[in-house]
Amino acid sequence: MVIAAQDLSFGYGAERPVLSGLELALHAGESVGIVGRNGSGKTTLLHLLVGLLKPAGGRIEIFGRPCEREKDFQAVRGRVGLLFQDADDQLFCPTVEEDVAFGPLNQGKSRQEARAIARRSLAEVGLAGFENRITHHLSGGEKKLVALAGVLAMQPEVLLLDEPTSNLDEPTHERVTAIIAALPQAKVVVTHDAAFMARVVQRRYHLSDGRLSP
Repeated sequence: MVIAAQDLSFGYGAERPVLSGLELALHAGESVGIVGRNGSGKTTLLHLLVGLLKPAGGRIEIFGRPCEREKDFQAVRGRVGLLFQDADDQLFCPTVEEDVAFGPLNQGKSRQEARAIARRSLAEVGLAGFENRITHHLSGGEKKLVALAGVLAMQPEVLLLDEPTSNLDEPTHERVTAIIAALPQAKVVVTHDAAFMARVVQRRYHLSDGRLSP
């Protein structure tokens, strides 16, 4: 098992409970989809799984290791890649290559290694030749692909994908769907996109009243 959440609870203050007794198990190589109404806690769950938020109760294990404190998540964070729903929340470097190379550099790669990884990752998502493009001048679909390339550049074993096809035109939607469907990593996918889910996930859960149900 690569990720296990047991009896997980979280709220934005006492007046806004979000998760209550949630259970999730993700095994190597499998893809799990999560649906639910807006505000049900789907994005919150992904952020809890990488330590961006701290649960009020319960237990998170990643690769068999309990993750409770920031240093616990730091030890596994490079192996779990999170794609944010809004690419602008993920991209912050001036050029595309700098953005995609940022993760490998933080993993201790040399500048030359990080640059080579960035170029391979951009080619993997169909953006070869975009290396020197200005990030904030890109279209929304191009930003989404650059953000995905940045996640893949860190060579994660697990992918957490938050609405990866939202607001994409048809050609970019198809490209993103085909890329993600072909990736071998275990995945937790939050999406409202039924067609995308049908091609990518093996199991589907509904998040409601703080818990997951088939």
